[in-house]
Amino acid sequence: MNIEVPTKPDGTTVRALVVDDESSITQLIAMALRYEGWEVSTASNSEEALEAVRTFKPDVAVFDILLPDFDGMQLLSRVRSAGEIFPVLFLTALDSVEDRVAGLTAGGDDYVVKPFSLEELLARLRGLVRRSQIVLDSQPNPILRVGDLELNEDSYEVTRGDEFIQLTSTEFELLRYLMRNSGRVLSKAQILDRVWSYDFSGKPTVVELYISYLRRKIDSGRPAMIHTVRGAGYMVKPAD
Repeated sequence: MNIEVPTKPDGTTVRALVVDDESSITQLIAMALRYEGWEVSTASNSEEALEAVRTFKPDVAVFDILLPDFDGMQLLSRVRSAGEIFPVLFLTALDSVEDRVAGLTAGGDDYVVKPFSLEELLARLRGLVRRSQIVLDSQPNPILRVGDLELNEDSYEVTRGDEFIQLTSTEFELLRYLMRNSGRVLSKAQILDRVWSYDFSGKPTVVELYISYLRRKIDSGRPAMIHTVRGAGYMVKPAD
């Protein structure tokens, strides 16, 4: 099966950064991505990764959690503090719910637990790129509005009233899907299929987790716009 590699609007190849202190893992992932036509850079620790972010300018990244200098979540925190918003997939040997949630809460967009399926990891990376800002479809009007909530598909900005709301790429894509279907109830299965686009069975719990993240950022201290319809799914509508 031929796989179409996503490209940026200028036609150049998407760049992936792979960070892991196990050279066998970085080489394996890099080889698989290059075979599909990606441009790849690798790093064995967080300091090398930060330098690669500055010079290589990745469009998506894989960060191992357990790195020899400082961990992947600290690395991501520094990357986000520098204003970089490319999607990040965590690669980790830690298989507890708390560790996975911590990684996503830190601003990560997905995770894969070691030992992992290479096919699954590549599918998730392709999904992250498809829904990231570099491959957003061009729209005649890039502004989505629901009540006082506004999402700009071109600039990747979200505001509610006068307040700017910073979202990860996955949160952005979830909110975009909800806003495009304002007033319509979307099931967990529909959201998984559209937002995560996995080539394998996804877990509905990840939808609940990201809905809670959006509520924290969109609805906290304000009239609610994100609603749960028991037994059916979720919807966005103007606040009452």
